[in-house]
This record gives sequence, C-alpha cells and structure tokens, in this order.
Amino acid sequence: MSWHTEVLLCLVLLSAVPFEAKNVLLLLADDGGFEMGAYRNRIVQTPFLDALAKESLIFNNAYASVSSCSPSRAAILTGMPEHQNGQYGLHNGVHNFNSLPKVRSISSILGKAGIRTGLIGKKHVGPDEAYRFDYERTEEQYPINQVGRNITQIKLFVREFLQQSTSHSNESFFLMVSFHDPHRCGHITPQYGSFCERWGSGEEGMGTIPDWHPIYYVWDEIDLPYYMPDTQPARYDLAAQYTTISRLDQGVGLVLKELRDAGLEDDTLVVYTSDNGPPLPAARTNLYDPGMAEPMFMRSPNKAARRNEVTYSMTSHLDLVPTILEWFNLTHPQPNVLTGRSLLPLLFKEPGNQPDDAVFASQSFHEITMTYPMRAIRTKRYKLIHNLNYQLPFPIDQDFYVSPTFQDILNRTIAKQPLPWYKTLRTYYQRPEWELFDLKMDPTESRNLFGKSSMKETFEELSVRLQKWLELTDDPFRCSPDGVLQDTGEYLNNPTCLSLGH
Repeated sequence: MSWHTEVLLCLVLLSAVPFEAKNVLLLLADDGGFEMGAYRNRIVQTPFLDALAKESLIFNNAYASVSSCSPSRAAILTGMPEHQNGQYGLHNGVHNFNSLPKVRSISSILGKAGIRTGLIGKKHVGPDEAYRFDYERTEEQYPINQVGRNITQIKLFVREFLQQSTSHSNESFFLMVSFHDPHRCGHITPQYGSFCERWGSGEEGMGTIPDWHPIYYVWDEIDLPYYMPDTQPARYDLAAQYTTISRLDQGVGLVLKELRDAGLEDDTLVVYTSDNGPPLPAARTNLYDPGMAEPMFMRSPNKAARRNEVTYSMTSHLDLVPTILEWFNLTHPQPNVLTGRSLLPLLFKEPGNQPDDAVFASQSFHEITMTYPMRAIRTKRYKLIHNLNYQLPFPIDQDFYVSPTFQDILNRTIAKQPLPWYKTLRTYYQRPEWELFDLKMDPTESRNLFGKSSMKETFEELSVRLQKWLELTDDPFRCSPDGVLQDTGEYLNNPTCLSLGH
C-alpha cells in the first residue's frame, strides 16, 4: 500500500465534517519563514499574523514541495510537484519556464465549477491558459512592488474583488493574495535596500505607503537562526528582512479587515503560508529544512474547528488543492495525478501517532542556469536527499549572491578569515550524492549518516519510498544519475531505467 493510500485511509476514517462555508482566502508570503511570534521568534513584531494563528490550526510540520518561487506557486495551484506539472524554474524573463499545456490549476477547475477566482499580487507562473483567474491584479498588469508590497493598494484591490463577489449573492470565491514581501530587492533596485525595506517607508525619495508603519530592528539584538553566520553584515541583512516582515504582517491585517467588513468572515476558510524558505544560506533553493519547512495556519469558520492548537501531522503544499476541492465539494478532473490529501479532517481531530508519515520534495532549477536536481523524502525523524548533479557545485542564485550575507561569506572565505558559520563555503558547494539525516538527534542537518552500517535499513526503506513517489508522479529524472529513462519503442507503455554502466 502506498504512502498516499495509507494516509488517505487514515484520514477518511476521521469522519469528514460537512462544511456550509463558501469561500477560500489564501494568503501567500514570498520567501517568508518563521519570522513571527506565533513560531516563537521573540524579536520580530507580527501582531496580525499572531492573532490569525490564535484563531487557526497551526501547522508545525508543513513543507513546500520545492524551494523555489515559480515551481512552488505552480505546485500550490496544481497539487502536483514541479517535475509533474512542468514548471521547473522561474517563469519570468530569460528563464521562461512554464507548466505543461494539459495541466489544470485550481483556479481553472474552480472557474469551470462557477466559483469566482481572484489573484492579487505576485503571479509568476504560466502559461496563462493554465493559471487564469477571473480577477487579476498582478505584475503582468502593474509594477510588482505596487501589487505585492504596497499594502494600501492591495487593500483596495481586495475591497474591489469582494464588492464584485458580493454583488452576486450566491457566488462563492477563491481569492489568493500573494504578497511580494519579504522577497529581496536584489540587484534590480538596490536603492530600496536589500529587502526593499526602504520602499514606501516615508524616507526621502522613497515614497509612502499610507497604511504601513515601518518597524526597525537593532542588528545586535536579533536572535540569529542556526543557519546564519554570526557576522555584522548578516545581522544587518536580517534586520532589513524583519522590517519588510512588518509590512507583510500589516498587509495581512488589512486584508482580513476587508474580509470582515464585507461580512464574509463567517463564510471563508483562511489559509496562510509561504512559497518557500527565506533567501538566506541553506534556505531558499535548498531542500534542507530552512528551505522547505513553512509556516502555515488554517482558520475555519466552523465553530467546532480547532483554534490556537497545533497539529504535528506531516503536511505538504501538495495537500492544498485537495483541501480546497473538498471545501467546495468538488473532485479533480484527473484525480490520479494528485498525491496530496485534504487537510480538513485535521481541523477537528489530530490523527494518531504516525512516525512513518512523510512528505516529498522535488527541485530541478531555480534560474535556468541553476541545474541542480534534488529529490527528497522527509519523515518526522529522518530526511533523505538525493543530489542528482552532485559532481557540480551547488549553484547560487543572483539575489542571494549580491546579498550582504553571502558577500561576507564569500569575502571571508577568499581572504581566509574566520567565518562563524555552521558550514564552510566548500562544503556548501560540494555535496555528496546522498544525504541522510536523523532530525531528532541532528535538527541542523549537519551530520550525514549515509553509508553508516547502522543506517543501512533506514536508507533502503526511505530510498524505496522516494523512488515509488517519483514513479507515481512520472518524474523524468527518476533514473538519474545512473541510468536513462527509456520510454520509446518496446518500452512505450512500460518506461524503464536503462543502466549507464557505472
């Protein structure tokens, strides 16, 4: 019996509760991590996210299925991993990645069912026919900062969408508000600061976002996460990120107020999460936990639903499409393509202990030059990562490369100066084919246990499960790096891995 079937049967036994509510509001951060009080960050101030968490079921084991922007958004919207939906890397500019033509996103499925769909903020996926919304206010029509960081403008767009939706009293809606914070500004607009923390701040020449009240942080009072080097440039970098977290947080508060003022709060399932981890070392573009572990809350209007409680159930972004479909009492037109499960039963009951429950991750690109396919399985205790291009150095994306944090790591390494970091740049670049971690004993994923005789059975079990998932999701990389997928001629109806002889 497959992992998916096991979990599905388990959750079906938790009687599915009928829902009368009509709408879904999905709030998505861009490169956001656990920078909030609800996840025990004692420095950053996030009163609106914390308030939402208290009204929600809080997920402590939620994971992205890919640690890259466009691929993650495509996975969230299709319920399929990047290698299955075809959005291998960034959609914009020279990267030009798009999902496969036959892919159906949740917006297209809901639209055909008569449910009104909206997207405000960052879109960053394609093609248009696969990801079409009835109401779109994205970077395809406006400057990205105006639709993704200008929380006053976001508020007004949300108001317009809700007014249009309520003009049709029987019409349900799915609205995705996709913030651009706390994404880096990077090399494009460096005058606004590393994280665009100066844009709209009221400083001279920066303009003003009327509803944003910036919060500034003292760099030497920040609690650094373990994967950050303890240097002044890194601390300055994180302090700038925290300021944009305040903009995200206040934006969430404005959106929820619009929902409440429209009289729709009691009819709407609210979900908050982020597309992937923050643009920091070992995080975004990595399948280590800082890259794929995500914050997630789910607030149900059902009075019997769990609130201010934590679920430890292993959860994937691939579960969001099945959840939304069940909320609207719909089925997927191609149910066999989904490997996720509805999360609605968790709103009412925590399942029994499931130590072998697992989530899966798949990364192939970020930018088009960043060819570094990785596949992973994570249980509550173990993680196995398969680095298919392990002969190559791990690639660094442009935004992170120009960041104060990475430039300091690079300069200290070149100058052979001390680097107070839990890795070295060499070990960060050069990775083995297999990485196996015991997360109970080694939560920082610092000790690779692959090859240890005591871990042989664990490795074999996890690698078999991972391979089955790759086959189930039709991964074209599933024979790499030691074989070639042969699916022509006599193998047309039975794709086979043929050995490269090494």
